[in-house]
Amino acid sequence: MSTWAGQPHVKGSTETMRMILLTCVSVGITFTWGVEMTYCTPYLLSLGLSKGQTSLVWVAGPISGLIVQPIIGVVADESTSKWGRRRPIIVLGSILVAMCLMTLGFTKEIVESLALGPDATRTLTIMLAVLSLYGVDFAINAVSVMSCSRSLVVDTLPIQKQQLGAAWSSRMNSLGHIIGYAMGAIDLVHLFGPRLGDTQFKQLTVIAALGMLLTSGITCWAVTERVLVEARHDPRRAQGRFKVARQIYSTLLTLPPRIRGICNAVFWSWIAWFPFIIYSSTWVGETYFRYDVPASARDSQDALGDMGRIGSMALTVYSTVSFLSAWVLPALIRAPEEETYTHRPPASIAPLVEAIQKHKPDLLAAWTVSNVVFAAAMFFTPFATSFRVATWIVAFCGIPWCVSQWAPITFLGVEVNKLSGSSESAPVGSDAARKSIELLRLEPGAAALEAGAGGHVASTGELSGIYFGILNIYVTVPQFISTMMTGVVFAVLEPGKSPELAGHGGGEHGNLASSASEGPNAIAVCMFLGAVSSLVSAWSTRKLRDL
Repeated sequence: MSTWAGQPHVKGSTETMRMILLTCVSVGITFTWGVEMTYCTPYLLSLGLSKGQTSLVWVAGPISGLIVQPIIGVVADESTSKWGRRRPIIVLGSILVAMCLMTLGFTKEIVESLALGPDATRTLTIMLAVLSLYGVDFAINAVSVMSCSRSLVVDTLPIQKQQLGAAWSSRMNSLGHIIGYAMGAIDLVHLFGPRLGDTQFKQLTVIAALGMLLTSGITCWAVTERVLVEARHDPRRAQGRFKVARQIYSTLLTLPPRIRGICNAVFWSWIAWFPFIIYSSTWVGETYFRYDVPASARDSQDALGDMGRIGSMALTVYSTVSFLSAWVLPALIRAPEEETYTHRPPASIAPLVEAIQKHKPDLLAAWTVSNVVFAAAMFFTPFATSFRVATWIVAFCGIPWCVSQWAPITFLGVEVNKLSGSSESAPVGSDAARKSIELLRLEPGAAALEAGAGGHVASTGELSGIYFGILNIYVTVPQFISTMMTGVVFAVLEPGKSPELAGHGGGEHGNLASSASEGPNAIAVCMFLGAVSSLVSAWSTRKLRDL
């Protein structure tokens, strides 16, 4: 069995402060994601790419998730660094994210300093921008899989506190989005002047790079990890050069029905969510330019900044709704662990508490309804003829988004814990032990981690990331499907450059189109098609009750 040195520890005098320090890196991650989601699509369009070409660029996200997360997870699981298994990757990944963000924001200046011809400059600018975007995606995926929503919570907190850690991670994620989108909605050039760059996008990339370094630095300073001295060798697990691929493949083939059902529901939901996440900001901005832009604003010299600010305002409201939902919904929805928990409130309020508990919907019902609600919102997108209506639609989706980030992880954790109990109680070599999914964590009694007060044993998370890795595959593959779908829609409906941003050669400062585009908005059509997939996800979620 594996041997360890030291004890995990999080600085802070109160539980709230410890949770904030532990999950602080989530703010930097989601801030960066927010800048990327809000500005990178219109930025690429402003360079002269068509929407179809831009949809292919966004394959970077699913590719990085499919490749980076499993590989980084295995590498970190077996790391014997004296700094811990997660922190070195978080530090290196954050530095790479910051460097790629700066390159992305100042791509034109970097290329123009080479004094090439106009055609070569344009081509190299596009290539460097796309390469930088890929670098951001790959590096931030590495940081994300190592940070609070995955490994640090599992490695650092006792089992009884892990759900609390996941809740705080969700809250900090929403907070990062709120900050990022709110800053995107402010005219930063007017506020700060040209010190950080002469455009909105440049200033946001600088702020995001600094924020990523700061927040990851705080978490790495506050968290002390145990050090893996020697990893155990399990003869039942895949070995050799392609052990990661073989291990994931064999686990995929033997998933229990309920875990497979959870993954199927996530699969269908992400076909619907991916176009919304990538293009909702651009859709709101284009809706504004189609129907609401005043005549005096049609000759803007920073179309990218104008579109980004409009989209950021919508996503700021959306993130605020998601943030509030992360605090309110857990009190209104019955979580799975409450089914086996007996409430003993004071006698004076016992009838009220019992009535509330009796009428609380369970999390499975809430997840099903959230898929239906999201589908309904997406069905209305082609009919939005005002950016205010588009903003309300986007903001409303903050509620189902909150549930979609909470429910799958919770149900997967419940199933993994059940399998853990069955495998630990079964004799070694028995059929139950052989058929159960191995949790891949420390054996009971092997350098067990004590939680302090109460003496609860914490999850060691030695190799349990494989289960979240499997779930991540069901999140990633739909993104490829969604990318192909959006590519076809863009090729049919809007095969040329963006009329709002491309302007005479695709410069970032091209003038706005003088009139609204004809025909349906291609992004709205993509989100409309995603609504059908969300309904399939609702049906798959409903089937979990019978598994």
